[in-house]
Amino acid sequence: MVSFNAQPGDRFRCLDRVMTFFTAILVVSNVASSAKIVDLGFSVFNTRMAFDGGTLLFPLSYVFGDILTEVYGFRASRKVIWTGFIALAFSSLLFFLLRMLPADAEWEQYAGGAAFDAILGGMSTGGIALASLAGYLAGEFSNSIIMVIIKKAMNGRFLWIRTIGSTLAGELLDSLVFVIIASLTGVFGWELFWSLVLTNYFFKCAIEVVMTPATYLAVSGLKKAEGLR
Repeated sequence: MVSFNAQPGDRFRCLDRVMTFFTAILVVSNVASSAKIVDLGFSVFNTRMAFDGGTLLFPLSYVFGDILTEVYGFRASRKVIWTGFIALAFSSLLFFLLRMLPADAEWEQYAGGAAFDAILGGMSTGGIALASLAGYLAGEFSNSIIMVIIKKAMNGRFLWIRTIGSTLAGELLDSLVFVIIASLTGVFGWELFWSLVLTNYFFKCAIEVVMTPATYLAVSGLKKAEGLR
């Protein structure tokens, strides 16, 4: 078993591939968050069930976080998280530079700067990246720490309790911080605040529960591939 203070990447064969998938999910989900708000067409307790597009994909980053912490330890998980956000910051910078470059006249006629700002404004101004960074750092690090604490308390048993229990706390922090900062930076309107917080939290936790069997398989497969017990 990898110790809590194990140096990541010293002898692991699959860690770089896990990091690649995590980074791709993080960047694509943030573009989707900026691109569209989905409305399911019904309300719960007078709160409209609407969520940003990234909610469909972003919860998988927590599944990867659980797998990383369980198999490789907290230090490796921290390294992967920071790598993902460096890629996210680079993506935001690229969209910002693209927004600043002069536009083609023909493109302005059928699309234009207004359309670019409406769809990718959150990425190009950094609002989505900042909200995602703050929310994920608050949520994922608390998620990883709680997983480690529960794992030690239960002597490594009951993985499903660790993954679901840590997610309930981590996703709550993530959803609140993400929507607050995205609203403050103008990415989302304040009228959507509670709808986005509640639906983000509900769907993220639901996806974690549904993905629990896949998490078990991934943890088992990675431990076998890495020669861990």
